[in-house]
Amino acid sequence: MLRLERWTEPLAESNCYLLGDETSKACAMIDPGGDPDDILSMIREAGFALKAILLTHGHYDHTGGVAGLEAAFPGTPVYLHRADAEGVNPTMFPPLPREVLRFYDEGDTVAVGGLTVEVLHTPGHSKGSVVLKTGDILFTGDTLFRGSCGRTDLPGGSYQEIMTSLARLGRLAGDYRVCPGHEGLSTLDAERRSNYYLMEALAEQP
Repeated sequence: MLRLERWTEPLAESNCYLLGDETSKACAMIDPGGDPDDILSMIREAGFALKAILLTHGHYDHTGGVAGLEAAFPGTPVYLHRADAEGVNPTMFPPLPREVLRFYDEGDTVAVGGLTVEVLHTPGHSKGSVVLKTGDILFTGDTLFRGSCGRTDLPGGSYQEIMTSLARLGRLAGDYRVCPGHEGLSTLDAERRSNYYLMEALAEQP
């Protein structure tokens, strides 16, 4: 059975998610950008063991808690798309510990206990932005928000690329729960009906 919990960092209002497998008690933390003590409390109160850190992109407000999690769970692999780790602005993309860094890309999967997380490369907010898909859940990072999408005026951003990525998400078969990097939760069907950027992307790229 899958367990999902969300914690929101109060300053940048970035969402961090615990994705857990209730059977094995293994979990991954997705985009741990806030205070690692708060994130660790969430893990321990849920009774899980951290097995992976999954990043939708490399911006500091989604990676700020990585070092603290590594101190508590040494050797935990940190997954990131290579395009957000090499040759990019170190202010926006703080370096991550090389000894545990793993690169994933389109079509790769990561096992979290009995759960399988699939990687969709969705550039636009950054060159290495990804969406993570498991079951009926999409962790959309800063690609798709409730009623909006991520900004494209930061290093590595591209409006054309994010529109292509949004169109791709909009064409996924069926409905999904949308767990974004900021703002509240939504569903893909709700965004197809009401999100201007997603609707525009689908209209521009039939």
